[in-house]
Amino acid sequence: MAAPSGAASCEDFAEFQELLRVMRTIDDRIVHELNTTIPTASFVGKIDAGQTCKELYQSLMDAHTSRERIIKNCIAQTSSVVKTLREEREKAQDDVALLKQLRKEQTKV
Repeated sequence: MAAPSGAASCEDFAEFQELLRVMRTIDDRIVHELNTTIPTASFVGKIDAGQTCKELYQSLMDAHTSRERIIKNCIAQTSSVVKTLREEREKAQDDVALLKQLRKEQTKV
């Protein structure tokens, strides 16, 4: 069960949450994954349990690494937007729309 590839969009927070939910599928189904990876007594000689466990472990690590990269990327992007909005806010302190946008981005971080 591989993690979805591609760039994550940080603009739409609900879309970002959905992407993380999909990427978490292997973790949420770990008991099932373990049950299907570790062979029963009748299949012990037919399946290399060590290799299948290594493959499952690698899938878990890949999924965790992908999620971490996407989360850190979105934090960096949103923090950059917050910094820019703060600078704009310093110049135009009476702009209510700018303040709302700043607060929205700060909440996202």
